[in-house]
Parts: sequence; structure tokens; C-alpha cells
Amino acid sequence: MAASDENNSLFPIFILTIMALALVPYTIVKLCRAATKKTKNMHCQCSVCIRSGKYHKSVVKRVSNFLTCSNLTLLLLWVVMTFLVYYIRSTSREIQVFEPFSILGLEPGASDTEIKKAYRRLSIQYHPDKNPDPEAHKYFVEFISKAYQALTDPISRENFEKYGHPDGRQGFQMGIALPQFLLNINGASGGILLFWIVGVCILSPLVVAVIYLSRSSKYTGNNVMHQTLSAYYCLMKPSLAPSKVMDVFIKAAEYMEIPIRRVDDEPLQKLFVLVRSELNLDSKNIKQEQAKFWKQHPALVKTQLLIQAHLARESAALSPTLLGDLKRVLQLAPRLAEELMKMAVIPRNAQGLGWLQPAIGAVELSQCIIQAVPLNSRKAGGGSSEGIAPFLQLPHFSEAVTKKIARKKVRSLEVLRSMTPEERAELLSQAADFSPAEVEDVERVLEMMPTLTIEEAKCETEGEEGIQEGDIVTVHAWIKLDRPIGSIDALPHSPYYPFPKDESFWFLLADSNANNVWFSQKLSFTEEEAAAAITAASKAIEEAMELSGASVKETNEAVREAIDKIKSGSRLVMGKLQAPAEGSYNLTCYCLCDSWIGCDAKTSLKVKILKRARAGLRGSGSAVAEEGGEDDGGVEEEEDEEAEEEGYDDYGSEYSAEDESYSPNGPARRKDKNLDSHSSSGSDEE
Repeated sequence: MAASDENNSLFPIFILTIMALALVPYTIVKLCRAATKKTKNMHCQCSVCIRSGKYHKSVVKRVSNFLTCSNLTLLLLWVVMTFLVYYIRSTSREIQVFEPFSILGLEPGASDTEIKKAYRRLSIQYHPDKNPDPEAHKYFVEFISKAYQALTDPISRENFEKYGHPDGRQGFQMGIALPQFLLNINGASGGILLFWIVGVCILSPLVVAVIYLSRSSKYTGNNVMHQTLSAYYCLMKPSLAPSKVMDVFIKAAEYMEIPIRRVDDEPLQKLFVLVRSELNLDSKNIKQEQAKFWKQHPALVKTQLLIQAHLARESAALSPTLLGDLKRVLQLAPRLAEELMKMAVIPRNAQGLGWLQPAIGAVELSQCIIQAVPLNSRKAGGGSSEGIAPFLQLPHFSEAVTKKIARKKVRSLEVLRSMTPEERAELLSQAADFSPAEVEDVERVLEMMPTLTIEEAKCETEGEEGIQEGDIVTVHAWIKLDRPIGSIDALPHSPYYPFPKDESFWFLLADSNANNVWFSQKLSFTEEEAAAAITAASKAIEEAMELSGASVKETNEAVREAIDKIKSGSRLVMGKLQAPAEGSYNLTCYCLCDSWIGCDAKTSLKVKILKRARAGLRGSGSAVAEEGGEDDGGVEEEEDEEAEEEGYDDYGSEYSAEDESYSPNGPARRKDKNLDSHSSSGSDEE
């Protein structure tokens, strides 16, 4: 019985130990992350962003941020641990080691006279004849009488003083820290023990494994459904116009799960009237186009109308239920736009190249969603290749304001940014009737805008002279980001997008004439990514310097210089690709931002691919290729079917001037002999 009581008392200690082994380290790690987590990067301080309340941390928001599932689970486990500690302490007081001297209130080694006096004193207090309390009677019989007997009997006292127990030497007992009813295999207790073993040791890991496998089979590492990637891959076309990218974007499986309610039919009909001009419907057959639009899947109709309402900034007219659906759609939008971009640049043709036009369309769609700017506002006109879209992302700007400042020969965002603050204030106050507060808001947003520069862009074969067809070519470029406020890491101005959004950038090495993407890489200028960028750049530079035969000192200097560049706001782009067929290529390096309109950069890069020479004759092969040259009439292009994009009025991308004459099936070859790089801004007039 004593052994079973001991097992019962040790079971809470066993559970407490198992919980502490996992809970204490996890809590320490979580607290360390919270302590080392820096204040969120800088966000826009204009009045429009402040009124949006997106960055305002109210009491409700702070409580909701704390009351996450992981935090609540952690708090509950600590409550259970506290209860176990209290229970163990209370039970440890009840299970006390038998100490005769302490029970009688004596010091060890007391004489017989002192023992008898103490016994008489306690008998007067606890004897049943003197104290009718049952607890007093129990204490007198189980403790006081037993202690007196143990100390007055010579043999018992000798055993206690020698072995610590009146009965003499005690045998060593071993037990298991489980309750006694689980150890009793007779009757119902055996079933409980079997259920406990099966449930804890078999079913629990099995359930966790099934949940993990079911989720991993449904979602990718970026928390996007595999079904969405499959749809994007199949629907992507090489000549997909930017306005048609929306039709592919809304076919994500996540959007198909948006609830369809009958009560939303009438609000969606009204919303259709508001955004009908943005749907690219054929005005000649408007009735047929409208009927075709409403025959789509209800989830597609709802998603497209909600996104168009956001782009037109008509979300205030939505009902609370539709507003909740819109927030869900916008929350998924950056993630889905990134996957759409990956599906555009993934190798498609025989040369292993992606498609440029749909890639640019995916980035432009992301920009419009973040800034809540209609896609049709990107139509080139008025001296700007991007239309009025860059101006509409500024606070207090509208189409009427852009027309007013256009009369002052300010027709592009580049011109507005190049002006001094005094000149801008005079322009906006006189031409657009802006108040000083509104002018200050515009200045704050312009200070947040990034300026991108592509530096040292080049393609080369490491350790070799020239590039021959089939060689492994190394792409190398530095992307530098500057802001007037001096900060590198900042959140974009996006008052109509309801969630904080970090800036992301894409580097593309592409042949705009052939609509091919040779190389792509995603970039981030956040402080969290700086350490990873330093590690990757150091490793890449060390490998390149080792292949070139540089000394250790030169390698260290190159690595140190790269680290300084990264800390000052630059990122290294380095990757490898296989050289295509012989020819000269006019390539373009793009750096595209997914959050700002009109902040992209590009630079031209001329690459000459030589004919494959025999082993040991690399230099002579290069010379022969330069002497013989190429005939412009001998350009070889493969024939491939082109997508039909007729019957609608599409807006022109900022790169449409280059894309009009592209051949969608292979890189065009031109007669250029040198590797050169010419920088130009992505928003310059071409």
C-alpha cells in the first residue's frame, strides 16, 4: 500500500518533468526572440496612412496580437505546470517522514524523563478523553503514541537512531511513476492502461503525422495550394497582356473557397455597375460580354469584382460581409502574385528560358493592388510611358490634379521627384490648390520612395576568355537602393491596402525583343535579410576569387568591400545559366518593385556568344567569330504559335515600346561584339 501511495505521489512529478523539458526551453527561445525583435521598420507618416489606422496599435490590436493560438497554448501549459507544482507541494506536506523526536517536540538524544514529560503534555492536548475532535484522536493514535512507543522501547529507539526507522533497516523499493489504477491490469483498469498506451504512444503521433501530411500535400512551402500553381502554370501564355494577367490571377484555388451568399447578389450587381469600365468588356457587344462575365464561376465573379472595387477605391460602398471577403482576398494577393511571377519566369522553351511579358504583368498587377490604382490608369499617354498611375499613388492626387500639373510640363513622376521641395510646393499649391498640409503629405511619401540603381552588371565565363555557346555563364550585378529619408528598410505608402506589406524586388535578365527571361532572382532589403545577404555574397565572392586564382588577401578585401556595400543598402545578384546559341544579344537588366509604381530600374547589357571551338583553340575560335561576323539577314528564329489578344483595348506596359517587336520563340541575334552596360531608369521616356 505504501508503494502504491508513493507511485501515486510521484506521477505528478513525472508529468511535471516531461512538461518542463519541452516547455521551459521553448519559452526561453520565444522570450529571447521577443526581446531581440527590433521595432518594425519605418512606415509612412502622411495623414492618409495615419487615418487608415493600419499602423495604429490600439489596445484591442495589441491584445489580439498577444492572444494567438501559440501564445494561448503556452499560457495554458504554464497554468497546468503551476497547478502541478502546487499539488506536489501540498501532497509532500501530507507525506512526511516519521520523526519521533520532532513529533514530540524534542531534540534528538533527549532523555527518558523529557520524553515522558512531552508525551504527557501532548496527551492532555490530543487524548480522546481531553479532546473530542476526531482529527486530534487520529493524530494522537498515528503519531504521538507511535512516537512515544518508538522512543521508550529500547530496541525501537536503537533502530531509529541507527537506521532512521523504529523497525530497523528498510529494504530498497522501486516503483513506476504512474497511478495505481493504471498499473492494475485486472478488470476495467487494464482497459484504461491499454487505452492510455495506445492513445498516447500510437494515436497521438499518428494524428499529428496525418495532419502534417494532408497539409503538406495541399500547400507548398509558401502556403499556396498546389492546385493554384497548376492552374497558373497551365494558364500562363508567352504573350499574356498585363491586363489579362488579372484573369489568370483570380483563378487561384484559394479564391475558389470564398463563400458565396445569396444576400451578396444585389450588392455585387451594384458593384458591377461601378467597376464595369475597368473589366475590359467589348463595348461593341456589351450585352454579350456582360452575360459572358456573369456566366463564370460565382467565386471568380466575386473575386474579380472585389479586386476591381479595391483598385477603384470603392471599398467603402461594400457591405460588412463583402468587406471581410475583400480583406481575405487582399491578404492572399501578395503571396499569389509572387507565385504567378515564378510561373512566368520558370523555364518553358527548349532553351530553358522564361517569359518576360507575363512576368512584368504580374509585377504591375501587384503594384496596382498594393497602391489601389486601376490597371487602365497605366495606359501610356501625356508624355509618360506609365500613364497617370505613378501620380495616383501619391496622397491627395487624382486624375484632375495630374491634368493640372501636366499643363506645367510635369507629366511623369520622374520629373516631379527631380524638382526641389520648394519647386514642388509652389507647383502643387498654385496649379493643384494643395494646402500646406497636403503638400507636406506629398513630400513625406516622396521621401519614402526608393531609388534603384543597377551597377556592375555583367555576364562572363569564370576562368575563360569570352563566352561560347553551351558555357556556364555567371551573371553578376549589384542593386543599390536609396531613399531621401536615409533609411533602407521601410514599408511602402499603401493607405488603401489593409495590411502591412514589406517591399520585394525582382531582378530579371531578359531579352525584351524575344520575350525571354534568361535569369531571375528575388531580392529583399529588409534588416532581417541583411545577414543572409552578407553570407551569400561572401560565399559567392570567395568561390569566384578562388576560380580566378586570387590570393587570400585579395579575396578578403573583396569580401570586406561586398559587406560594406550590403550594409550601405546594396544587394548582390549572382547566378549561373547556360549560354544559348551563337549570336549577339541585346539584353536588359530589370529591377522591379512589387509595391511602388514608377520606381523600377533597368539597364542594357550586350552579350556576344561565340561559336563552340575545339578543345585547346578557345582563343582562335573567338578571333574567327569576330573576323567572320554575322549577316543580319541570316537571323534564325523558330516558329511557335502566338496567343490571340484581339477584341479589347489593353493598356500599354511601361516596357511596351520594347516589347512590340519581340519574337516569342527565341533570342534575336544581332551583330554586337563587346560586352557593355548602359544604365537608364525604368521610367525614362524611350
